Amino acid sequence: MLSAETQLLNQTDENSYTHLIAREMRIEDITVGSARQPFLVRYRGELYGDSAEAYDRLAESLRPLNVTPLFRIEEGRHTILLMQGVINPSRSNPWVNVLLFVLTLMSMIFSGALQSFQMPAQGGLLESLLSSIWSGLPFAVSLLAILLAHEFGHYLAGRYHRTHVTLPYFIPFPLSPFGTLGAFIQLKEPPRNRRVLLDIGVAGPLAGLVVAIPVLLLGLSLSELSVIEIPGPGQGIQLEGNSVLYLLSKYLVFGQLLPTPESYGGLSPAAYWIRYFFTGQPLPLGGVDVMIHPVAFAGWAGLLVTALNLIPAGQLDGGHLLYVLLGRRVRSLLPFILVALVLLGFVWSGWWLWALIIFFLGRLHAEPLDQITQLDPPRKVVAALGLIIFFLVFTPVPLVIAMG
Repeated sequence: MLSAETQLLNQTDENSYTHLIAREMRIEDITVGSARQPFLVRYRGELYGDSAEAYDRLAESLRPLNVTPLFRIEEGRHTILLMQGVINPSRSNPWVNVLLFVLTLMSMIFSGALQSFQMPAQGGLLESLLSSIWSGLPFAVSLLAILLAHEFGHYLAGRYHRTHVTLPYFIPFPLSPFGTLGAFIQLKEPPRNRRVLLDIGVAGPLAGLVVAIPVLLLGLSLSELSVIEIPGPGQGIQLEGNSVLYLLSKYLVFGQLLPTPESYGGLSPAAYWIRYFFTGQPLPLGGVDVMIHPVAFAGWAGLLVTALNLIPAGQLDGGHLLYVLLGRRVRSLLPFILVALVLLGFVWSGWWLWALIIFFLGRLHAEPLDQITQLDPPRKVVAALGLIIFFLVFTPVPLVIAMG
């Protein structure tokens, strides 16, 4: 039993909340929370005006009372849930971001140097490696520019919408072909609505592409065509995979689809290319391909990073795009995405790792505080454009290594 004093206090609080809610909603019923219903008060009815503006006004009014509103649709009616507490994001330590950035730059320079490094005929291995280290700078600077554009696209969109986000965290990994496992920022509070989530989610891939495409075209202009020689015993060659955008970029610079095989093996060119695009087989040994400049390799890696981020699942950028379009219905698509990745794993085993990651994390979505506000028509176009970009930059077989 509640004491009379506590009941009076709760009633006073409810009246103060109701006064604020009534400014934004025609209230049809009110439910006070309980142990089974973990909210302070629930209001159902119909909002008077624009739901996004109503949420902003209401959240600002309730913040001094240490209350956060949630906008939902229940039983076809607008619903406002008042929750105890407000989010006060803690401050991050920017020196962590700076340190990771410097380490990633060094790691990428090292990986870029290894791409052009040649084993000395005799002795002086360490000296030869150190002398060629700066040859990795064009690759490192180019790829880092793409990653910076991508992550600061997210960051600046978050700041524009007054959503607390961290600075980018770069992940150094000198053992990878790129010297990094990419970068990420962290939302320190839920997005207010789907429009905000879309803007933050799509800003990264779009900003990254704005840099990646010119970098790729510049790098291809610095590259040369050459015959793909059959590797000798104990030797190997690495062939980068194709996306539609990468194929078109090579065609724009060189006027032909590359790699051009020595023979189509009795298939029509269209059938050959469909098979090669999705399987990377047969290897076009003896054919002609572009021997890409390190800057072009960075541009190609930028397209690959964009594609990986746009996989339409979970907390990835593509997952945000699909969620703002479909809401919680997006969860029904997860099994199909996992099956597609598992099948692709038979042509490039790296997809099995991605399938595993998405299996454990793909059910999590950044659910907005305001789920009443829907996308406006321009943003629906932008969300659809983001998914189209995914299919243009997706590379079914990112890397193929042929050994002699």
